[in-house]
Amino acid sequence: MTAFREKIWPVVSILLGLVVVWYVGAVLMNAPVQADMNRRADLSPGWVEFIGQTLSQPKPVVPAPHQVAQNVFENTFLRNITSNRSLVYHSWVTLSSTVLGFAFGTALGILIAVGIVHLTALDRSLMPWIITSQTIPILAIAPMIIVVLAAVGITGLIPKALISTYLSFFPVAVGMVKGLRSPETMHLDLMHTYSASRSQTFWKLRVPASVPFLFASMKVAIAASLVGAIVGELPTGAVAGIGSKLLAGAYYSQSVDMWAALVAGSVVAALLVSVVGFAGNIVERAMAGEDVMPLLKRLAAKIARRAVGMATP
Repeated sequence: MTAFREKIWPVVSILLGLVVVWYVGAVLMNAPVQADMNRRADLSPGWVEFIGQTLSQPKPVVPAPHQVAQNVFENTFLRNITSNRSLVYHSWVTLSSTVLGFAFGTALGILIAVGIVHLTALDRSLMPWIITSQTIPILAIAPMIIVVLAAVGITGLIPKALISTYLSFFPVAVGMVKGLRSPETMHLDLMHTYSASRSQTFWKLRVPASVPFLFASMKVAIAASLVGAIVGELPTGAVAGIGSKLLAGAYYSQSVDMWAALVAGSVVAALLVSVVGFAGNIVERAMAGEDVMPLLKRLAAKIARRAVGMATP
């Protein structure tokens, strides 16, 4: 009961508050349209009936939560997953480019971080440009990437994945730089005292110290990668994906479908972040018993044995 009050109840309270605000906003935003419809039909409903009408419009300005929930349920559980109306199908299409772009972005971010930590020139020259790159709106870059790659015959999954890569590499690079630089000076001096090479210091000290920073940044990167995949679907005229679902809803004024697609994207993002967080917990638990000092002592013993072996004729 205590755990419920401390962990679950605050989240539930915020969600209930958001739902109430959502309902109030739906009534206020849909009221002018409904009043005009009633005036044209020469109807004079009471307040209760009028509020009910604003929450049940077929094409509302802001759909009510129950309308979105019904749409999500129907297009998730009552549709064949291969149907172009299925949110599962559209989510899977977006997920494929999200995961690929996230993989590219993570690898690129780690490589950039390793270079920045080990090369002062990269730290002074590359890091400012990396930060500057994130000030350019992705909506401006995405069409250019799509057009340029299409001109050389590259279409489909790769352009969307590259847009996801553009958004996801930055948090990984920044997080890994901080993580690789997180070991204390005392530990670095101890490695130097043991005559450890740069590669030994990197793998035995810097990499283990950077793991918590890596997974924290990966949770940000996977969510950014999903945003990049959705944005990448907008200028391509894609026929599948959450982005295409949003476009179709905008073209035909199907606001309920648009909000349902947004909910689907939010669920996918939450699942992806949870998966990355779960993987991070597994890795950190596996490394929990591997403290820095035992690692350094084992490394020192190994170097000492090698030194004795070399000294022995």
